Amino acid sequence: MRSGAARRTTAETDISVDLLLDDPSTPVVETGIAMFDHLLLAFAFHARIGCHIQARTIDGIRHHLVEDTAIAFGQALDGALGDRRGIVRYGESTIPMDDALVRAVVDIGGRPWSRIALDLTHERVEDLETVFVAHVFASFAQHALLALHVDRLAGDDPHHLVEAAFKAAARACAQAWAIAPAASTLIASTKGRF
Repeated sequence: MRSGAARRTTAETDISVDLLLDDPSTPVVETGIAMFDHLLLAFAFHARIGCHIQARTIDGIRHHLVEDTAIAFGQALDGALGDRRGIVRYGESTIPMDDALVRAVVDIGGRPWSRIALDLTHERVEDLETVFVAHVFASFAQHALLALHVDRLAGDDPHHLVEAAFKAAARACAQAWAIAPAASTLIASTKGRF
């Protein structure tokens, strides 16, 4: 079973993340920001992973809490993927959620990049600042060593757009990190390595 863990303790935050990629056990997420918890739980559910995320602020600055949680989540995923041998590598998902339609495309080939085009115009979605959303995806992609593109195709409701983005990213990632049985000992790259 592929698993990864990350601990990030600084003067600003105290974060722990444990992931089980092949075990869709009930996830536990506690960050103190209700909407962020909701989004991470949605990601875990739609990626079909077990995860335990505990995040605590020390300096009281929400930006630090959200960013450090995304960093640790990405590091835990990188650890769970190991040498990435046998993975499918690429994944894509388009998720409708009422008025919202969001597409996520991912390459888990070891090259970090993110392009998040949700064009959110509201300052907040519930108790989460919308400016944090792209930052979460960017920090996650950077530390998980994956390329992630997220596009708003339709919709205006910020809650629906953000939630659809997390669900689409989760399903795209799950496709990409799935093991391809016929190629379980191969690296999915013409270079022979990531």
